[in-house]
Amino acid sequence: MSTLHSTQVSSTSPMMQSTSQPASRRQQTSPPRKERFNPIRLMQTPSVLILLAWMIVPLAMTIYFSVNRYNLMAPDQTGFVGLENYAFLLQDPAFWPSIGNTALLIGSVLAISVIGGTLLAVLFDQPFRGRGIARLLVIGPFFVMPTVAALIWKNMIMHPVYGILAYVMRHLGLEPIDWLAEYPMLSVIIIVAWQWIPFAFLILLTALQSLDTDQKEAAQLDGAGPVRIFFYIVLPHLKRAITVVIMIETIFLLSVFAEIFTTTAGGPGTATTNLTFLVYSIGLQQFDIGIASAGGIFAVVLANIVSFFLVRMLARNLKGVNEK
Repeated sequence: MSTLHSTQVSSTSPMMQSTSQPASRRQQTSPPRKERFNPIRLMQTPSVLILLAWMIVPLAMTIYFSVNRYNLMAPDQTGFVGLENYAFLLQDPAFWPSIGNTALLIGSVLAISVIGGTLLAVLFDQPFRGRGIARLLVIGPFFVMPTVAALIWKNMIMHPVYGILAYVMRHLGLEPIDWLAEYPMLSVIIIVAWQWIPFAFLILLTALQSLDTDQKEAAQLDGAGPVRIFFYIVLPHLKRAITVVIMIETIFLLSVFAEIFTTTAGGPGTATTNLTFLVYSIGLQQFDIGIASAGGIFAVVLANIVSFFLVRMLARNLKGVNEK
């Protein structure tokens, strides 16, 4: 009986396997079910559409005006001109100096803010009395409005008659300097850097506080001095934070306007005219909306190119940190 039962089971098992295989194949090859309706996506749709309209509509209007003749002083002379506005912009005597001034302003402010922010972060990472109050004083300039900061520097610090620098130079027996007239670009760089050093300081101090103190102690036991600890331990640790500072500051420094408008108004001549101020002067002083729109498109393209390379640099640094 047992042998008969075993033979029956053995004889039926292939049939059971053959019948079970098609069922499993049917399950594998069966088409996926349609995804159910998600009400969350419907609720997100208005905000996404508003955000797209908020970005696309002004950009589309700027592109439209950049290829049309539109001057507020001659509203009857309109029409499609193609790339003529871009050609006039490139031939403007102030265009290439504005590009150079923009690059000089960004590069100088980045160098000053990164170096100054790094040194301040290392200094304020050390324990001392009143460190909390000192940190608040260092962070303070970042919360001052650009126009207010420019007025403070113009009328209270750099003024050649009653400014603080003139007062100090007279007491030292030196002739006061009219900074905004003799060194306009340097003055603008100092004002803008004074506002952005606290930002770099905040980011770098936060990154520095995440550094393990055991590494410093081990380096000190091995005989490393403060300078070697800074260059071989602290600075590599701050590499990613410095990249973030450079990326964020560069994007905002491309649109510096209030400091220039309040202090020098782009002068003397075009000494402090950057791309943003050039677009303003063409659009709101010369009333040529077409050429100003072409300048705006050029500024958008330039900002996107710079952002592309900065994001790639940041991604490369993040990739290197994750691989380690």
